[in-house]
Amino acid sequence: MVAILASRLDENAPGAFFVDTSCIDCDACRQVAPATFGRSRRRGQSVVVAQPAVGSEDEARALMAVVACPTASIGTSPKRAAGHAIAAFPERLEDDVYYCGWHSDASYGAASYLIVRPSGNVLVDSPRAARPLFERIAALGGVATMVLSHRDDIADHDAFARRFGCQRIMHAADAGDLPVERRITGANRVPLDHDLTLIPVPGHTRGSVAILYRDKFLFTGDHLWWDQDDERLEMGRDVCWYSWADQVLSLRRLRDYRFQWVLPGHGRRFRASSPPAMRAALDEAIERIAAR
Repeated sequence: MVAILASRLDENAPGAFFVDTSCIDCDACRQVAPATFGRSRRRGQSVVVAQPAVGSEDEARALMAVVACPTASIGTSPKRAAGHAIAAFPERLEDDVYYCGWHSDASYGAASYLIVRPSGNVLVDSPRAARPLFERIAALGGVATMVLSHRDDIADHDAFARRFGCQRIMHAADAGDLPVERRITGANRVPLDHDLTLIPVPGHTRGSVAILYRDKFLFTGDHLWWDQDDERLEMGRDVCWYSWADQVLSLRRLRDYRFQWVLPGHGRRFRASSPPAMRAALDEAIERIAAR
């Protein structure tokens, strides 16, 4: 698929980069290249708000957004080479945690992450199956374990399992008839290794789980994210498919854990300056959300 110039949104800034009418407003491009892409409040879609200078870092980020886009809604005219952008994913966030890019429309553009560990790499949720991404992940050591946070963001999990022979782990309440090698049950946390713990967080779906890595990184699926507009942690009652009451209880349970990053499937990532600062942000969210 390629973006269609004839379907270019009229709010795009004049120039080479454009977004067409197929955009699903997943926010991937705005996170990858915020200097180039913004959101049209009139349309509820992404648009080019400023054209990047040729050869600039902004242009490199914009080309990465082209690669990341799950619906091929971003294009350039004339066409720009994207080889460096393709090779940029997975992109290191901090320490040994990487953002995969290559969002899939099967997960409505959800983000996925790779943890590179000597004891075996972990893929958190599934990106789009793409040969360049397979090759880059293989160069980083492949995938030993794939943790699926909930049923919405499984995308091309089968293709990754076939390519890397990884064990898929998911909560039984969401797994259904999926070919998942390991199903966890119940509401108690499940240690997978000395530095990796699954935390059931039912609410968005019955079997939603968060993944805690090294008491620093919390991968939250669609349970919790950062709201950039209001600058606070947020959950979505309008996208709660199982139980809002349970989701609020799950949010309270996160107070039992120490972490500094929130890495969601949908919504913005958030890195607090310290674990106490994250605790303060979490406590504010609990008080505000519980009062709704």
